[in-house]
Amino acid sequence: MRKLRYVPKPKTLVHITCRTINGLYLFRPGPEFNDAFLGVLGKAQRDCELELCAVSVLSTHFHLLSIVDDVKQAADFMRNFKSKLALETNRMTGWSGPVFDRRYEMAVVTDEEAAQVEVLKYILAQGVKEQLVERILDWPGVHSFGAPLEGTPLTGHWFDRSQEHAARVRGEEYDRLQYAMVETVTLSPLPCWAHLLEEAYRQRVASLGEDIEAEAAVVREVAGTRVLGVDAILARDPLHRPEKLARSPAPRVHAATQATRKAFYEAYSWFVAAFRDAAEKLRRGDRAAPFPAGSFPPALPFVAG
Repeated sequence: MRKLRYVPKPKTLVHITCRTINGLYLFRPGPEFNDAFLGVLGKAQRDCELELCAVSVLSTHFHLLSIVDDVKQAADFMRNFKSKLALETNRMTGWSGPVFDRRYEMAVVTDEEAAQVEVLKYILAQGVKEQLVERILDWPGVHSFGAPLEGTPLTGHWFDRSQEHAARVRGEEYDRLQYAMVETVTLSPLPCWAHLLEEAYRQRVASLGEDIEAEAAVVREVAGTRVLGVDAILARDPLHRPEKLARSPAPRVHAATQATRKAFYEAYSWFVAAFRDAAEKLRRGDRAAPFPAGSFPPALPFVAG
């Protein structure tokens, strides 16, 4: 059985990650990819009315920090986002197979300030903690760090490939952006910092960035190494397959204290038990079996509530 998605309540912060198949560099940064990624993300966010707090994209995976009402909203958004992103990625790279390694991973982030800040810091550290670049703003790919600091809008283009195809069938010539829409990714503040004024929020994000860069510099000094650098990143072959892939199990929850983590797992265990009990009754023919709220019964509509 697949791991059951679980969102304990509306307006829950979640950390979503998704990797490319075989660790291919299909998300290699560049003006064309960055533009398409942000266009697809902005369109999916607008269609699904999803709140996003942070985003970072490396060559092999992306991270999203989002606020969702339930697992259905997250599933609808990710289906919309991943399907269009896969099409655009294949178009740009020449890859013709599956783009994603597996289903996306989604972990709940508790209401604790320490837990939320830790996850935000982890997402902002992408590119620097891997010793690819020295400064977060040096990363040439999609990254939300500069948006609150510099007021840089996260905008891209969503391409209507159906209209382009129709134009080709009619024998018409068209410009690259003729059937494209400008989409903007809107960022919401971290829930635990939502009460802060804009300048105070900006200062806290900037402070996280300083810590990230300082910690990475210490690692380089101790190891006697240097960063890979932007030129080498941009020169990567999108279809290169690394010999080794770093894999680690994704957590179901990010919590700051053992008590909060325990409470989450107790609630999750009840949810799983209730789901499996209802699924067994359904298998035996009871279509009125009571599935827990916030779940997807097999071949039946989502249970809201």
